[in-house]
Amino acid sequence: MIKIDEAIIVEGKYDKIKLSSAVEAVIIPTNGFRIFKDPEKLELIRYYAEKTGIVILTDSDSAGRKIRGYLRGAIGSGRVVNVYIPDIFGKEKRKAKPSAEGKLGVEGIDVPTLLAAFEKAGVTAGSSQRRSDITKVTLFELGLSGGPNSSSLRKALQKSLGLPSLMSAQALTEVLCTMMDSQELRQRVAALKEEMD
Repeated sequence: MIKIDEAIIVEGKYDKIKLSSAVEAVIIPTNGFRIFKDPEKLELIRYYAEKTGIVILTDSDSAGRKIRGYLRGAIGSGRVVNVYIPDIFGKEKRKAKPSAEGKLGVEGIDVPTLLAAFEKAGVTAGSSQRRSDITKVTLFELGLSGGPNSSSLRKALQKSLGLPSLMSAQALTEVLCTMMDSQELRQRVAALKEEMD
């Protein structure tokens, strides 16, 4: 398994599952064309484009090209690397029949071919050795979720870190893991609570 510093944008949850078996990185699924009407997710992708850079990895069919093109135009500034999978014809195991164009998507490509596609695009193992220990449980323990003032505290934290205001607990957890460990988060939350009192 290789660590990639950039956030990786894929089309769906099965692509994310497949990629998670090969790389350690923040992986954000667009949920197909739903990205066109999901300003929260687009804001998160823009954030990563500015902070770490992003890798766009979509299927090699027309839908994948459309999503890739939309993201390129919608992101604006930041670093964007395109990784392309080769045209391999076949059918994913979980599907009853092949896609309309008969090509395998990201989920159907074997891991060595996926890693070779990353290498070909110049995306190699990252330098960051630190692994964050922040989980959704950490957010709950610190009062960032599940409590009476969780929402306002979470919004204050997101604002202080320059993050989008609309983020799910899962998205916030993933972003925080790229920024700090639980001890740093505890200190930041304690300071925010003092300011808010």
